[in-house]
Parts: sequence; structure tokens; C-alpha cells
Amino acid sequence: MSDPGERVSDEERERAAASLKEHLLAGRLSTDEFSQRVGQAYDARVRADLELAARGLPNLSVDGSPAATSSRSLRVTGALLSHVVRRGRQRLRRWVVAGSVLGDLDLDLREATLERSRSTVNVFAAFGNADVYIPDQIAVTTGGLALIGHQRDHGQDASHPGAPSLHVRVVSLFGTVDVWRVPADVSGNYGQIVKAVRERQRAEITR
Repeated sequence: MSDPGERVSDEERERAAASLKEHLLAGRLSTDEFSQRVGQAYDARVRADLELAARGLPNLSVDGSPAATSSRSLRVTGALLSHVVRRGRQRLRRWVVAGSVLGDLDLDLREATLERSRSTVNVFAAFGNADVYIPDQIAVTTGGLALIGHQRDHGQDASHPGAPSLHVRVVSLFGTVDVWRVPADVSGNYGQIVKAVRERQRAEITR
């Protein structure tokens, strides 16, 4: 039996993070849970810390076969002349389409599960606003076109090499699209989340 107080190596931390990624892709972890656990794995100093990061998860087989999940698959969502909040446990496949037309959309992906190591979220905003919330342990890239509006991403990836990646592709016409990278220890309503991310971003800039 391994000693819980035994010191762990960088290689063991990397293996633990890779295992957590497989559990994420298999649907056993949400993106938010993955973010918290992978942070624990990289902060681990002794064997007990690594075991805590993997608590409640089965040992992976060689093929890392996916576990069944009851969450619904997210393909298309949007807001039309309304304020819509989409959140909770939902599966992200290769691509997702989200739109806001004369409305406000909060697309919260912190509890989503990923079916692939790379997914794309296509966001369209026409005379509307869209905010996308993603855990900072997911590698996020943004791109696209904004005409008479803005496309902005906030916060920094705390991701590790080989982390799952999400590409946010934006088309905005007289609209605004903001992508928020949310640290695992930030909670509250969306106003509080936005404030916390902005404060940390300012602190990083002035450091």
C-alpha cells in the first residue's frame, strides 16, 4: 500500500491531470469539477493530495471508455427579445450554436461535460448581448468578427499542456459578446463573477 505522506513528482502530477481529462471527456466530471480537481492535482505535494483529486472516480481502463451520462446534449440555444440563462449539466459535442437577437444570453458552461478534447462554440449576436462563462482550466481561444459592437475575452487560462480546448467563434452585428474565464474559487451571481474576473485581471496587469 502506498504511503499517503510520500512526496509526488511532476510526472505523477501530469499523469493525474491526464487521467482527470479522460474522466471529463467520459462525462464523469463537469468542466467546473475538472477545473477544481486538476488544480488540486497540480498543487499536490504528497500522495494523499493526488488521491483527494481523484476521489470518487474509478480507475481508468486502458481504452478510457466513456461512461454513460444522463445530461442532455447542447447543440443550439439562444435568446430572442428576452433574457435567457443556459446552464447546468449538459454535453458539448464537436460544435454548439448560440445566438442573441435583441436579447441577452448567459451561456454558462461551467457544469458542462465535453465529449471531445476540442469543441467549438459559435456565438451570433445581432442587436443583442451574449456572455459565455468557462472554467479557467479549459484552454480557450476566441476569434471572429464584430461590426459596431465588441468581442472581448476576460481572464487568463490556468490550463496545463494537453488540457481540453474550446474555441469561441463570434459573429456580432451591433451586438456584444464577452467570454469570461472563471477561476474555480469564484462563485456568486453573474454580476459578482464578472466583477471578480475583472479584479483579478487588473491585478495580473499591475503585478
